[in-house]
Amino acid sequence: MTPTSRTKLTRLPKRGAHDPATIYPILDEGLVCHVSYILHGQPFMIPIAYCRINDTVYIHGSVGSHFLRELAKGIDVCLAVTLIDGLVLARSAFHHSVNYRSVILFGKTRLVTDGTEAWDVLKQITEHLIPGRWDDTRQPNDSEMKKTMVLAIDVDEASAKVRTGNVNDDPDDAGLPHWAGVLPLTIQPRAPIQDPNQAAMEVPEYVTGWKR
Repeated sequence: MTPTSRTKLTRLPKRGAHDPATIYPILDEGLVCHVSYILHGQPFMIPIAYCRINDTVYIHGSVGSHFLRELAKGIDVCLAVTLIDGLVLARSAFHHSVNYRSVILFGKTRLVTDGTEAWDVLKQITEHLIPGRWDDTRQPNDSEMKKTMVLAIDVDEASAKVRTGNVNDDPDDAGLPHWAGVLPLTIQPRAPIQDPNQAAMEVPEYVTGWKR
């Protein structure tokens, strides 16, 4: 993707990238995005589950949602996804940092009116959150589909920014008696908790083996 005035990085540009090979894996690993927009001069932002299909990011929700009704009008939005990989603990407070991978993209929303496209999106969002789940559920009926709004945002302008590595202390601080290093962070599932209103069942492998 060609950098634009909105996606060109000016602060530490060496950490930036504009190629799909960097941007798309970050989108595919994230679970929640934040979508921001302006309404009557007031900024709004909402976290929401999403999925990517080719060069398009999709979100969905209730047709009664004020947020989605505004987005359905085809407006400009900014979407962000951030993955936290570690806390960087320097000897000095000033040089503390975070290892992360992030994507910012700009686009115009599009209301999905084609039933097949909407169905494929709902399936992909489910599979994005937990692969293998879609075929192990009662899938949406006509009434539920009518209550659900699906929106598309084409990835036309986007940039990624990534911070990796260890601490960057000043040379004069190298001898200070403070522990320094990186505390890696990952999303780790805990033991599944079954619905208490259900007879005991074997937990599906796609649940016990879930990882990000």
